[in-house]
Amino acid sequence: MGKNDKDDFSLRDVLQIPPDPGDARAHLQEIHPAATPLAPGKKSHTKKQMKKYGPELTDLQEKLYAQAQADDVDRVLIVLQGMDTSGKGGIVEHVFGLINPAGLLLRSFKAPTKEELAHDFLWRVTKALPEPGTIGIFDRSQYEDVLIVRVHDLIPEAEWTARYEAINGFEADLAASGCRIIKCFLNVSFSMQRERLIARLDDPNKHWKFNFGDIKERGYWADYQVAYLDALTKCNSDGAPWYSIPADHKWYRNWAISRLLLETMRDINPQYPQMDFDVPDLKGQLAAPN
Repeated sequence: MGKNDKDDFSLRDVLQIPPDPGDARAHLQEIHPAATPLAPGKKSHTKKQMKKYGPELTDLQEKLYAQAQADDVDRVLIVLQGMDTSGKGGIVEHVFGLINPAGLLLRSFKAPTKEELAHDFLWRVTKALPEPGTIGIFDRSQYEDVLIVRVHDLIPEAEWTARYEAINGFEADLAASGCRIIKCFLNVSFSMQRERLIARLDDPNKHWKFNFGDIKERGYWADYQVAYLDALTKCNSDGAPWYSIPADHKWYRNWAISRLLLETMRDINPQYPQMDFDVPDLKGQLAAPN
């Protein structure tokens, strides 16, 4: 049995990023990209533990969806944000593959279209929010609008700095409406990103995943780290906390996300609604001859 098989721990308490920039910087240094805090064991054991979460997550998700049929407003939004190769796609495949896809809503945010640019930066995000009873996953998010636009100087500084307050207001309203927000910073190291990009080049079957722009973006690594630190501290609240997910080990990254989701779903504690109808009478109607 692994050290955390008893299930009496909170990973959220360990991975949550403090809002103060100094404390956040220390937290990110302490829980570095190759760390595995509170992992149940080594790779194989931790992967087995993650699979064991599947039935409970499926049960909780079904109850969450059922609650919504009785006008309950609970829902979950998971934000996946990180540098290229940090594993957003892998999380969607391995973590959310544990759950019934009928209750999931996946949205990916790439470079904005002309239509999206014609609106406020939060317009496309608002349209993609999960409905009550569902679990939404954002592959990238509104934070692209304070990261890439800043690093590449795409808009005036006054414009992207004002977006922090807009994001905070947006997330506060979302949390107040019954949405549990889990924001995950997938913290991959510079050296591991290189390894993963080389692995794509070494495997012809993965060439389709290689983006020439990733090499160019590596040249802005230090700038992105500064931009991320600001986003992780300026937009970090009790209702929409950030969690730092060490992402050098794929098996740990996947387990950590599944564990954060499980802890959040347990907190919600969804229940099947009590329906107001006469069961014996309905059974009698079904038993009646034609």
